Amino acid sequence: MSKVTFKPVVALVGRANVGKSTLFNRLTRSRAALVADFSGLTRDRHYGEGRMGDRPFLAVDTGGFEPVAKSGIVREMARQTAQAIAESDVVIFLVDARAGVNAHDHEIAALLRRSGQRVILAVNKAEGMRYDAAISEFHELGLGRPFAISSSHGDGVADLIEHALSFLDDAGQDESEAQHEGAADPRLEPGDEEPAQGNEGEDEIQHRIKLAIVGRPNVGKSTLINNLLGEERVIAFDMPGTTRDAIEIEFERGSHSYTLIDTAGLRRRGKVFEAVEKFSVIKTLQAIEACNVVVLMLDAQLEISDQDAHIAGFVLETGRALVVAINKWDGLDSEQRERIQREFDRKLRFLSFAKMHTISALNGQGVNALLKSVNAAHAAAFAKLSTPKLTRVLLAAVEQQPPPRKGIFRPKMRYAHQGGQNPPLIVIHGNALDAISDSYRRYLETRFRVEFKLDGTPLRIEFKSSHNPYIQKGA
Repeated sequence: MSKVTFKPVVALVGRANVGKSTLFNRLTRSRAALVADFSGLTRDRHYGEGRMGDRPFLAVDTGGFEPVAKSGIVREMARQTAQAIAESDVVIFLVDARAGVNAHDHEIAALLRRSGQRVILAVNKAEGMRYDAAISEFHELGLGRPFAISSSHGDGVADLIEHALSFLDDAGQDESEAQHEGAADPRLEPGDEEPAQGNEGEDEIQHRIKLAIVGRPNVGKSTLINNLLGEERVIAFDMPGTTRDAIEIEFERGSHSYTLIDTAGLRRRGKVFEAVEKFSVIKTLQAIEACNVVVLMLDAQLEISDQDAHIAGFVLETGRALVVAINKWDGLDSEQRERIQREFDRKLRFLSFAKMHTISALNGQGVNALLKSVNAAHAAAFAKLSTPKLTRVLLAAVEQQPPPRKGIFRPKMRYAHQGGQNPPLIVIHGNALDAISDSYRRYLETRFRVEFKLDGTPLRIEFKSSHNPYIQKGA
């Protein structure tokens, strides 16, 4: 049994619009967190990997913290921040040098003192200010020496993180051997996971499955994420647009490892007005392109809309493996269920390759079966297709139904091989293949899909015609 090494967790906490996401992006050397001059932009906990010299750590971005919030989305944000504080090793409390101390800062400071966590006070936006002037009034928060920094310019950030990590020098970060059940600890280093059992063949996919949950606003994407994890990891709130960023969460179930990506709901372009929402849409589209498998969520209590078809079309265009989940199924009678089934068959018939599941993300109904289809779709997307078998299937299909002639010539297909994965690409070689019709392409696609059990993934077929040496150029 190997020793597991944990990275220290540094949580960034503070009221809204003090620069937490800007500091998070600087620490992780990324643009993972959305940043705008907009209060309340970040809502969920957002994890990222940082490094100071040879010391790695995990940074946690949080939403604007209002500890006394009693209801609404602000209360849910406060619960997310409280969880980040509880699981952290060091808390960096950000305040605004230009706005000065206010009542919210005092409330947060009081809560942090009661938490018993190590806390460092960082006075942000101090660029261009004299050091004493920037930090003087923040001593009254009673959290020790403040650090004057600039998240946007990087001033003082290295000293801040070096001081934060110095708290842990005596703590000994090499933990004793530990076994963890259920969801993966967010501090587990990549590569520390125990190898999956039973995957001895070379054809098995060993990498972590990147799974994006997409759909229109308020269809239950965050609720599904929380159900899979068994905790309120992301805010699930009955208000469209609750999720604004693409949140990545590592998760394990059985022998499979996943990176779950909770995304912002996609509305029709004509209804997207705020600049922040436009950035959220871009992040969602980028998440689809970067993932291995997409779960497209539909709301059973609403009609399947053109927007659902547009989202499905984008997934198909990117070539990502796909599973469809119709949520809130438990609230329907038999007549409503028949109606939504007919709508799906009529409006989304181009998704015939994808498995469709009826689920209740809130109660967990159908979620295990959904995850099995995700695993199958991922395996299909990365399937290795042997050239001899591909060629045998191709020749058998041609023998059963030859391609139609075009003029006096009939296309002739000689052999096939695999040209890529995710999605699988089959390259067919022969003569006069530019005459192959779309309907015959679909026929071949169906034959390959059935023979190789490629359910859940789009399939690409590319034709390559041989050059005829007897045709003279310019003749």
